[in-house]
Amino acid sequence: LASGMSTANSIGIRHRRGEFSFLIGASMLADYHVHTDFSDDSVFPLEDVCALAVERGIDEICITDHVDYGVRPDWDEYRRDPSCAKIVEGKPSINVDYERYFPAIERARGRFAPELTVKTGMEFGVQSHTLDKYQTLFDQHANAWDFIILSIHQVGDQEFWDGTFQEGRTQEQYNMQHYEEMLRVVQNFDHWSVIGHLDHIKRYDPLGPWPDVNIRDIVAEILEEAIRRDKGIELNTSSVRYGLSDLTPSVEILSLYHDLGGRILTIGSDSHKPEHLGAHIPMMRERLQEIGFTEFCNFDHMEPIFHRL
Repeated sequence: LASGMSTANSIGIRHRRGEFSFLIGASMLADYHVHTDFSDDSVFPLEDVCALAVERGIDEICITDHVDYGVRPDWDEYRRDPSCAKIVEGKPSINVDYERYFPAIERARGRFAPELTVKTGMEFGVQSHTLDKYQTLFDQHANAWDFIILSIHQVGDQEFWDGTFQEGRTQEQYNMQHYEEMLRVVQNFDHWSVIGHLDHIKRYDPLGPWPDVNIRDIVAEILEEAIRRDKGIELNTSSVRYGLSDLTPSVEILSLYHDLGGRILTIGSDSHKPEHLGAHIPMMRERLQEIGFTEFCNFDHMEPIFHRL
């Protein structure tokens, strides 16, 4: 990993709803999908994440811990009624503890500056019937956000990772229902920055990845809606560690986004453990260049800043 860290100088471009300003400076190595022990599926402490990022020469990380309304309660609900949380691998499955989360990120910013920039984000596991809860959460912390990943992790409160959603459906049904839900969400919710691991369901398809040709039209509709709203997508490097046969999202989907004029693009490791942090990002930048992209983004206060790949 360390051998691929350095990159050439670049020009950053800050975008604000149709306006562009230029930020001259050295190119950065940024990991924009990072989980800590504030996510119920990680035991990686925030300060350890930051210390390791500095050690690995990473310039900027965005902390994007999980909130999945519909399948996980908030901490105040759990404290009132512990039975409301599912037990997964021996511990309760709960959303981010907001009262501790934001101050912890602020402390990490102070401790690790200037070697590391730490941005405030979350991964919203949105479903169409939970939009009001995410609207409320976003508004409650409106001044804190730098970046939000919009992910579809479940539909109708049925999870992909444990096969509940796929059970009893044909491959066509569970794939199309996944993308139909994604389209509903991006059409009706505006507080997000990029769509996370857009074809995530492929990872959990018991029959193998459904061909992209079968989803091209609806994915194009999703991407066009994202572009219209000045939103983007992420390239999630976890495809390497999971041994997938393609990128996440696939080269075909990334190429479609490029051809439609999509520019807002982040790169994230989806880190949950030390060995994940920053993994494969330099290689993925090269893959994006092969597709035709020339830029990637970091974010500040929900606005993308463009940098040359």
